[in-house]
Amino acid sequence: MARLAIFIDAGYSNALARDRFKIWIDYDVFRNRIRDKISENTSEPLDLLRTYYYDCPSYQGDPPTPEQAARVSRDRKFFAALNRLNSFTVREGRLVYRGQNYVQKGVDLLLGLDFALLSAKHQITHAAVVSGDSDLIPALEVAQQEGIKTWLIHGPEHSYARELWQKADDRFEMTQEFMASIARSQS
Repeated sequence: MARLAIFIDAGYSNALARDRFKIWIDYDVFRNRIRDKISENTSEPLDLLRTYYYDCPSYQGDPPTPEQAARVSRDRKFFAALNRLNSFTVREGRLVYRGQNYVQKGVDLLLGLDFALLSAKHQITHAAVVSGDSDLIPALEVAQQEGIKTWLIHGPEHSYARELWQKADDRFEMTQEFMASIARSQS
C-alpha cells in the first residue's frame, strides 16, 4: 500500500493564509484535502502515515511581558489541539530576536531531517511538503533518490523558491478556492 507523510512549514502556510487569503486554516481539513488530492493521482489506495507541523511558539522575553506570556499560552493551546488530532505531530523550533527581526531557528532542519529519515527508512512512498523554502531541496533530493514521489504544495507564484518547485515530482497550488475550502472560524 502507498503511504503518505505530509510536512507543513507553518510559517509559510500561516503567512499565506493570513496575508494573502485572509483565513485561518483548519489543519485537519487541510491535511485531508492534501491526501485526497494526491490520492487522485495514485493508482493504489493511499494511507496517511502522519502529518508533521513545524512551527515556533511566539517570542517570550525573560521575564516575559504580559502580552508575550498570553501569546505563548495561545500558541501552546493551539499546538496541544493539533497534537490531539489523529496521526498529527507538532515539531517545535524556537524564535530568537536578532537585531530588529524575529528569526525561526531549527524549523527547517527538523522538517528536512524528518523528511529524509522517513524516506531513507522507506516508511513512506509519497511525501507532500507545504513550503516555499529552497533549504528543503536536499531533503527532497534524498527522498527522490529513495524512490519517494514528492509533491510540493505551494501558494501563488513568487511565494516559493523556483528551484524547489522545479525539483518536486508534482505540484499543487493552493488557490483561493482551495484555501476557502480549508478555512476555519477565527474563534
